[in-house]
Amino acid sequence: MSGFVLSIDQGTTSTRAIVFDGKMRAVGTGQQEFPQHYPASGWVEHDPEDIWTSVVATVKAALGDAGLEAKDIAAIGITNQRETVVMWDRETGRAVHNAIVWQDRRTAALCEKLKGEGLEETFTEKTGLLLDPYFSGTKFSWLLDNVEGVRERAEQGQLLAGTIDSFLIWRLTGGRTHVTDATNASRTLLFNIEKNAWDEELLSILGVPRALLAEVKDTADDFGVTEKALFGAEIPILGVAGDQQAATIGQACFAPGMLKSTYGTGCFAVLNTGETLVRSKNRLLSTIAYRLDGKTTYALEGSIFVAGAAVQWLRDGLQIIGKAADSGVLAEKADAAQDVYLVPAFVGLGAPYWDAGARGAIFGLTRNTGPAEFARATLESVAFQTRDLLEAMRRDWPDGAETKVLRVDGGMVASDWTMQCLADILDAPVDRPTVLETTALGAAWLAGSRACVWPGADEFAQSWALERQFTPRMGEEERARRLKGWRDAVRRTLTSAVTD
Repeated sequence: MSGFVLSIDQGTTSTRAIVFDGKMRAVGTGQQEFPQHYPASGWVEHDPEDIWTSVVATVKAALGDAGLEAKDIAAIGITNQRETVVMWDRETGRAVHNAIVWQDRRTAALCEKLKGEGLEETFTEKTGLLLDPYFSGTKFSWLLDNVEGVRERAEQGQLLAGTIDSFLIWRLTGGRTHVTDATNASRTLLFNIEKNAWDEELLSILGVPRALLAEVKDTADDFGVTEKALFGAEIPILGVAGDQQAATIGQACFAPGMLKSTYGTGCFAVLNTGETLVRSKNRLLSTIAYRLDGKTTYALEGSIFVAGAAVQWLRDGLQIIGKAADSGVLAEKADAAQDVYLVPAFVGLGAPYWDAGARGAIFGLTRNTGPAEFARATLESVAFQTRDLLEAMRRDWPDGAETKVLRVDGGMVASDWTMQCLADILDAPVDRPTVLETTALGAAWLAGSRACVWPGADEFAQSWALERQFTPRMGEEERARRLKGWRDAVRRTLTSAVTD
């Protein structure tokens, strides 16, 4: 069988498809951006048809770029924006509403109501998650309760719902399979991560009919085959993982204590805790890293909602840079004497604060503050937020989380200035791999290993290669001063501080 594997990386702002050869090298790529919709303050939506057409187009583009046909592909792996949800008609496959994106905050009031009823501990104990609009469960509730006729149709068995992977697999297989994997299920607020099953009590609390939801499979498993009419031949779908778990796999973080951080639209740090389900006392998430051959590997995760999105704000909102890559160049020109701090709470603050009501703020402005200082504050905010996450992880798991190095990936890591800033603020080495498409690679490895055309985990881990290591240069006194300023800025931004 061919060693070619196709990876579909369905992200928040664009979809990519990458063909990897038998030596795990990218040989063909297709990418397409799609529109973002903001129907109300704090609301973020996607048109599911835009997502679907982008997937079909990028797969065809990647095959063409590689000079291959569908019959040459051994397997497909899918990775996706995780908590974004779609609800669709079982017969037609058409969505009943736009997809509600993971960044969306419309269910903040419902989350607060459930917290007020003392239910957060119940959700956290079973799912490892917190009650926050970020997760999928309350989005399902919103669709059921706010789109006319949807609850009645759902209770009659006419509708299906799921995260983006489920929707894509349904479409790719011509409606033959309604499935998801354990990593995506673990982000819904509805999946018991100890029992590895949908939880009836949580389904009841959120009013979500079980019949809507997909069968949950391992991350490397048989998810069905694509319709021949789509690409010219049937291709088995053999790997699925949420984007951050796929990146963890792509970074070969298979051993407990290994840590990766992905810098895309948001920033997501994931720490492998092995078979140990670590219960966070510092408002991090306990989640499933992957499930292979029925064996679950757990992780601690810290989620930052705004990382690369803040650079997009510099480009599109403030229009002080022409392209994202210019941010590091501009930041390098900043006045070192100015201590300007941006808290990028554009859609609230994620871990370890979890303040859905917080909004972005900037502190330390002077008459001399200009575009360069804004750029530096924006990039530094990502480093400061990562430091917050790593400190919380060390407090939660002191025996296993004394991480000596951080493996990084995502669009932002191409900036040397940003990575040096990250190493300085963390006071730890930062390793940038030769393969930056680690999310797509992780999904491809799941599929390729399941198809028996790629190596197992140990050999795959040995193939990981370092492109550059960034080591700290900042003095301890300067680091402590900068961290103190950051924490003061965050304190001033939190809604609890505003109302005190």
